[in-house]
Amino acid sequence: MSARYVGCCRTAASGRSAPSGSASSSCEELWSERNAIFKAAGYCFRTPQAIRAFGNAGCQFDDEADVPLSTRQREQVAQIRATERQLGCAR
Repeated sequence: MSARYVGCCRTAASGRSAPSGSASSSCEELWSERNAIFKAAGYCFRTPQAIRAFGNAGCQFDDEADVPLSTRQREQVAQIRATERQLGCAR
C-alpha cells in the first residue's frame, strides 16, 4: 500500500478512501487518480503536466467524451471531479 493512503478514512457516501493531509496534496492525489483512469483507457493528454506524468504512448482518443469508460469508471471520474470542486482544486 502506498504511504500516501496510510491514515485515510472511508467515506460512507462514496465508498472511496478520502486522502488525508493538506488540500493541495489531496488535489494532487485526486488529479492523479482521475487521470490514471483516462490513461488506462487510451486518452491522449494535452497539458505538459499530464504528459510528463502519464505520457501519450499508445494513446488513441483526443476527446475525453470518446474515451471508452465503463459506467463505473465514469461514476468514479464524476465523483473525483465533484471532490476536486469541493476542495477548490485548480484545473
